[in-house]
Amino acid sequence: MKVVVVGAFGTLGGAVRSELVDRGHEVVAVGRSRGDVLCDIADPAAVGRLYEQATGIDAVVCAAGDAVFAPLGELTTADMTATLRGKALSQIELVRQGVRHVAPEGSFTLVTGVLTQQPIVGGAAASAANGAVEAFVRAAAIEIAPQRVNAVSPSLLTESTESYGPFFPGVEPVPAAKVARAYVRSVEGRETGRVLSVD
Repeated sequence: MKVVVVGAFGTLGGAVRSELVDRGHEVVAVGRSRGDVLCDIADPAAVGRLYEQATGIDAVVCAAGDAVFAPLGELTTADMTATLRGKALSQIELVRQGVRHVAPEGSFTLVTGVLTQQPIVGGAAASAANGAVEAFVRAAAIEIAPQRVNAVSPSLLTESTESYGPFFPGVEPVPAAKVARAYVRSVEGRETGRVLSVD
């Protein structure tokens, strides 16, 4: 299959990219500053250009999304707006525009995270964005069939523990390679409207 991987050079995206290549898929690596196609998915016009450049797509997977972390009392409207745009609206736009460009039985795999179900202090904006993506996946699945859409919801990545571990007290880390296999399950399987938790 020809698979677009958004966020292909991050910790998770790199693992997903490697896993898909190892399984024989043709990968179109997408990043903001490097890749086969350059794209900031927070910009709807850039998403449109992505689909103009990457043709013949069987699947789109996303391992990217920006969020602001701060105590609720310190979050500004701009922080919330940036998080919803960077983590939720950007991924929704990948699907909204992508249904016209992805194969009739192709798929989309988005990313959320542990904060949907296990919130932390300072993570309200990210939790809200994750919840929006998960609700969208369930709603979109009943409209885009036979195309499919799922989300992968990983715990804290083992590889990111040094940087982010203090923000996730008591949360069990998971290797990026294990999370990548959930993406494979979504791309190669037949499930739709699912949130695939990896912890």
